Amino acid sequence: MREPFVLFSAAHGAGLLAAALAVAAIVGFRAALRRPTANRIARYGLAGLLAASEAALYSWYTITDAWGLYALPFQLCTMTLWFSVFALLTRKRTLVEISFFLGILGALQALATPYLTVGFPDFRYFHFFLAHIGIVSAGVFLTAVDGIRPTWHSALRSLLWLNALAVPAGIANAITGENFMFLARKPSTGSLLDALAPWPWYILELEAVALLMIFALLGIVKAADAIASRRGKRNQPDLS
Repeated sequence: MREPFVLFSAAHGAGLLAAALAVAAIVGFRAALRRPTANRIARYGLAGLLAASEAALYSWYTITDAWGLYALPFQLCTMTLWFSVFALLTRKRTLVEISFFLGILGALQALATPYLTVGFPDFRYFHFFLAHIGIVSAGVFLTAVDGIRPTWHSALRSLLWLNALAVPAGIANAITGENFMFLARKPSTGSLLDALAPWPWYILELEAVALLMIFALLGIVKAADAIASRRGKRNQPDLS
């Protein structure tokens, strides 16, 4: 019998710990990861891991005969996963902006309150945490290691991208009756959306929440850069 996923259980905590360790490793070893060979191995390896996680999910759908309209690629994290793959491969700024802001924003929310009905050791448990940790790791890697810094303008552009991605998701919801990007209704499992107003008003509130989270991410990067700059000046020898 499959064990159900329990919010804030040991299995959930293990996934969150793995995410924290992945981010800490990228930030902690960022100098080593900037070396050309190590950088290529890490970037391509992470891109391959993300792509492989989705290939494994599609294979699982096939093997278990679990294909359905819900498998269409219109969830925010599914879309940002592929943006992250191509951002890692190309390092194009537009893709990096989407990977950093929307990828981390969506994946962090998913990791905090997973839309998951089965727990450890089901395949979907491992796929869920591997894919979402990979999305967060991609955004952190491209910013902390490759130094592609977000800007105020890119923060605003990412909000426009979020709304642009919601258009095909909303159309798909209307046609299929599914709930991509949770635009049609709140998820049946507990989530941060439970703290917001009923449908459809929570969609408007999500715009404000997304904007706050986007600028919070930007603030973290700006603060980290300011601290690093002050440390660099403090460590410079006094030649006067």
